[in-house]
Amino acid sequence: MPNSIAGFSSSINAEQTRSRQLFWFGASSLVVITSIYTLWNNYGPFESGLLILGMALGLCLFNASFGFTTAWRRLIKQQRGEGVRAQMLMLGLSVLLFFPVLANGELFGNPVSGFVRPLGFSVMFGALIFGFGMQLANGCASGNLYHSGGGQIRAIPAMAGFSVGALWATLDYEWWTNLPQLAPVNMIELWGLAPALIANLAVFFLIYQFTKRYELKAHSQLSEHQTSHASFGLQKLIQGPWPMLWGAVGVAVLNLVTLAVLGRPWAVALAYPVWGAKAAEALGIDLELDFTTYWMQPGRESALAEPLLTDPATLMNLGVILGAFVAATLAGKFSFQWKVPLSQWIGAIIGGLMLGYGATIAYGCNIGAFVGGVVSGSAHGWLWIFCAFTGSILGTKVRPLIGLN
Repeated sequence: MPNSIAGFSSSINAEQTRSRQLFWFGASSLVVITSIYTLWNNYGPFESGLLILGMALGLCLFNASFGFTTAWRRLIKQQRGEGVRAQMLMLGLSVLLFFPVLANGELFGNPVSGFVRPLGFSVMFGALIFGFGMQLANGCASGNLYHSGGGQIRAIPAMAGFSVGALWATLDYEWWTNLPQLAPVNMIELWGLAPALIANLAVFFLIYQFTKRYELKAHSQLSEHQTSHASFGLQKLIQGPWPMLWGAVGVAVLNLVTLAVLGRPWAVALAYPVWGAKAAEALGIDLELDFTTYWMQPGRESALAEPLLTDPATLMNLGVILGAFVAATLAGKFSFQWKVPLSQWIGAIIGGLMLGYGATIAYGCNIGAFVGGVVSGSAHGWLWIFCAFTGSILGTKVRPLIGLN
């Protein structure tokens, strides 16, 4: 009799779980269809296409748990490097795709250019506090987007802090960019296509091998459960989880699609100053942003005046959230995590402020400055990652002081 009752109870729980999964999948589908239709109807197919492109990226990031914050923290604290190795594979494939296109200067007949920025104190300090902040906030620019799509409420204060910090940085932007700095270094132009490609691939290989040796020395065996044994199947493709390798390939290919569509690599942090500025405007706060150096840059001058839903970075960021929402509902993993400890709120807000300020003065986040810089052949991408990883080491050590694991 007890076994019958237990079986009946288990059947009811399973049915309730299936009902919740169907409800959330229906809700995510409705939101996606409505969003695409609204954009198409009010703005056009270009804006709808950018949202869909962002959704594809969000689905890749969520299903593969492909990110930077946890991967770096696992390497620092646990001597586990599978996440960093997946990043090296993504970068290796990306430079193979990007370098020839950027050397040619066009893709499908359209002009393209990479992110090639100066090397200076703004990059060094901005990346340092970004790396620190991402560990306090439990996510970077892209990470918090797909975490929020999966129902993690703690990502919301981090994104709000990011927007405020980014807006703050636009007011100081002229001061930072007037500090001593070296001219941009474009390795593709300086060395030529083949030498630049070989040099970058060699660095990726060395980092890949270093993390393997580092992990083997600490644990005697590698933890490759997410990066290898990638058995392909339709159910796994739809519901996940994906091996990190799949996420690496997806991000590299979709970044190339972004280059083809926008003429530049994928950038996440570009949207946050716009969000902060629009929020300040809605609250009636006049900061005279039109006269600041940041907003007078090419490509930024119209961002304040144009509708928010015409901003490419905003559309792709919203797409990442929606893509993660759909992926989470397909996998049956979507649920609002309402109970957020006070320590996580504090870490999210402070970390978010550091993320926004750091990304804005350092010409981008881990996606725009590091990935975007490296795949553009720009030396500032390597300077950024060195400083950001140093900041992550410091942030990882501070986490326990505010009650974070």
